[in-house]
Amino acid sequence: MPATTLRILLGILLLFTITLTATAQNQELQLAREYYNKGDYAKAEELYSKLIDQPRLFQAVYPDYLKVLLAQRNYKEAEKLVKKTTKRYPDMPNYQVDLGRVYQASGNKAGAEKHFDKMLEQLKAEQVIAVASAFMQNDLFDYAEKTYLRGRALSNNPLEYNRPLIALYSYRQKNTSLIPEILNLLQADENELGYVQNMLQNSMREEKNLDELEKELILRVQQNPDKLAYNELLIWLYIQRKDFYGALMQARAVDKRTRSGGTRVMELGAISLKNDDYQGAIEAYEYIVKEYPEGPYYFIARQRLINAREEQVQNTFPVDSDKIRALVADYEAILNEVGRSAQTVEVLQHMAGLYAFYLDDREKAIELLQEAIAMPRANPDMVAEAKLTLGDIYLLKGEPWESTLLYSQVEKTHKETTIGHEAKLRNARLNYYKGDFELAQAHLDILKLATSREIANDAMDLSLLITDNTGLDTSTVAMEEYAAIDLLEFQNKLTEAINALDAMLKKYPGHSLTDEIYFKKANIYERMGQFEQAVENLNKIVSNPQYDILSDDALYRMAYIYEENLKDKEKAQGLYNDLLVKHQGSIYLAEARKRFRKLRGDSVN
Repeated sequence: MPATTLRILLGILLLFTITLTATAQNQELQLAREYYNKGDYAKAEELYSKLIDQPRLFQAVYPDYLKVLLAQRNYKEAEKLVKKTTKRYPDMPNYQVDLGRVYQASGNKAGAEKHFDKMLEQLKAEQVIAVASAFMQNDLFDYAEKTYLRGRALSNNPLEYNRPLIALYSYRQKNTSLIPEILNLLQADENELGYVQNMLQNSMREEKNLDELEKELILRVQQNPDKLAYNELLIWLYIQRKDFYGALMQARAVDKRTRSGGTRVMELGAISLKNDDYQGAIEAYEYIVKEYPEGPYYFIARQRLINAREEQVQNTFPVDSDKIRALVADYEAILNEVGRSAQTVEVLQHMAGLYAFYLDDREKAIELLQEAIAMPRANPDMVAEAKLTLGDIYLLKGEPWESTLLYSQVEKTHKETTIGHEAKLRNARLNYYKGDFELAQAHLDILKLATSREIANDAMDLSLLITDNTGLDTSTVAMEEYAAIDLLEFQNKLTEAINALDAMLKKYPGHSLTDEIYFKKANIYERMGQFEQAVENLNKIVSNPQYDILSDDALYRMAYIYEENLKDKEKAQGLYNDLLVKHQGSIYLAEARKRFRKLRGDSVN
């Protein structure tokens, strides 16, 4: 046989042998894994101990082999394996960390700490990321932190490894360490404000952490008056805590230093008004009117200032008619100053609402709204709002067909917009008032998906009210009576509504509507300024465990009335505390906590 042919045959034979060997080894590796997964560690160890010396399989065998040895408490063999591996791969920190893990598993805590500390002592700048990652992969977070801090010391840069430390502190909820670390980043680069806010929002969940952040921020604002990012972060913090007044104070302070035109203050005024912080909104708009009489926000600030006072008066019970007339006079003053034009359509709409709902002059209200609707070049959205208000006034007059005509017009002209959804919601309510629950639900089912959270929530609330009180009862008579009373309340026929609710309690004892009836009575008594009667009805809900759905609503409202109207601060504080303890998922939690802390005497600004 020629030599060349022989060499080829031997080569083929060698390749075949290698392939067979590799296949056999792969099969053994698969079998070892099966033994390991079944918990048969002895058989798994026997196979792994043979396969570990195969360079091709080392990376696949090593992790499971170490786990098998530790599972069998064979610490001597595990230590031997890891030490051999670290000599083989001296630049791989994962294996060095494994040695410390073996010491920990064997109960040699001191040995593990000594080993880890030695790793940190010998740490080189270029190894920091790899070593810290190795510690984190093994849940050794304290040593990961020490690694970054050691790397920082080696670099002589106080901001080195800032982001990895922020991520680590955030993940571990180590807020005491996170706060100075993240504020140092902001001090170095104010453009990092968005990142800082995101990290804090994910981490700061407890009140004590927010207190700590607030104290540190106030200190830094005082020490670094030119770092506006600190002020912006403090404003953001106050908004998170729903302390809109505190946010406003900061916004005003920044604006006075920068003379930036009041944009931030205007934003805070809008946020305050949306969250029913009327006084905060009033002070924001007063600031703009005083500081920027020639500025671009002057007219809108004057108008929003009256809007805020209007909402404050409307939600201070009983509503003071003299204050309503003063608001009308303020709106008239704006009209006299700037004239009746497309820019004042919203003013006309607000005046009409005051005339119709509080001064009982519906004809004057209709006249003003018709003027607004016919105004040349008026903003279509403002015209739509005026039509909605006009529809409400026709409902006040007992002319629902005129109301639904106007609502439907707005629905058609403003499809898939917030105003169009509001029109659909009012049509749904109108059908509900009439007792046509099926048609009302058809509207509400669509509105539950509305982009506006407020409209979607209102739709959901009304939908649940209908389904909860008609679904299990073939008769809808009680629900129809209750809906008719809702209309009486809307029409300001408050005494008539109270009498009708009392009649329902007698007529339908134990009905599913009972808690709703008590809650509505309380709301009406509050509007009438009869606060003791309001509390009495709310207490019937709070004291009865069957009324759990409205329990937190009633408890919060009781506390509010004791604080704001009955001036019994001690009682209010106790009720807010009850809410915090008993209803930890309540939507009133943040506001109740703020009010409780204020009554307790905490510094909340």
